[in-house]
Amino acid sequence: MKILVPVKRVADPENANKVKVAPDGSRVTTDGLEWKINPFDEYAVEAALRLNENAKSAERLGETIVASIGGKDAAQTLRQTLAMGADRAVHILAEDDALDSFVVARALKAIVDKEQPDVVVMGKQAVDGDSNTAGQILGELLGWPVASFAASIETSDGGKSFIVGREVDTGVLKVKITAPCVITVDLRIVAPGSVKNGATPAEHAYGEGARYASLKGIMAAKKKPIDEQPLAGLGVDVTTTTKYTKFELPPARKGGAKFVADVNELVALLKSEAKVL
Repeated sequence: MKILVPVKRVADPENANKVKVAPDGSRVTTDGLEWKINPFDEYAVEAALRLNENAKSAERLGETIVASIGGKDAAQTLRQTLAMGADRAVHILAEDDALDSFVVARALKAIVDKEQPDVVVMGKQAVDGDSNTAGQILGELLGWPVASFAASIETSDGGKSFIVGREVDTGVLKVKITAPCVITVDLRIVAPGSVKNGATPAEHAYGEGARYASLKGIMAAKKKPIDEQPLAGLGVDVTTTTKYTKFELPPARKGGAKFVADVNELVALLKSEAKVL
């Protein structure tokens, strides 16, 4: 099957303590931050590669295309996914400040219209904005069914239909959807037995998490094509619907702790000082 996987470059979540806000509160600065592929997008790449391979024989069963919308530096993220095993990449050049979920979804629809994939597999959200909307908006624009928060994916008919285990408040809800479709994945999609494609033996257990790029994969990635084009060249509406008016850091936590003699004193302090009652 042909699978499209959108990916995004984000600031490393481990660097959260380094995040700073511009003096005028207009933006979050990226000075001194390290960058990596959005974790949920990395899981989506892994899920797509599992769907498109026979893990026992190492046979490739289909084509996996990755796409990213962002600045020049996003090319490094794309090379990482190509080293993992993706076949080729599409890089739409755009400034992050000019993007929101609607613009991203419109751009992805243009890519889907051109590439005609059987399924779009993407992370449920990016860990910087945490909006969790691009996948659902894309499905609406395409008129395709959407299965979100996927913890497992199964197919046995070459990708014509999928049984998706969705994480919900009460457990896992299994739904069946037909291709073409959009699937957004959660972190448990990279558990050893979360993806079954009918070709890899059912008893096969993958390693926990997304695969590392091998030296062979890194060398091969240098020769794999990246189709680079500007966002304006897609002919889509680039009007953003989300506007940020101000950013500010949370107040610094006060150290120390108070010990109370009884419940009455605790309740009084919760009312007068913590102001949570």
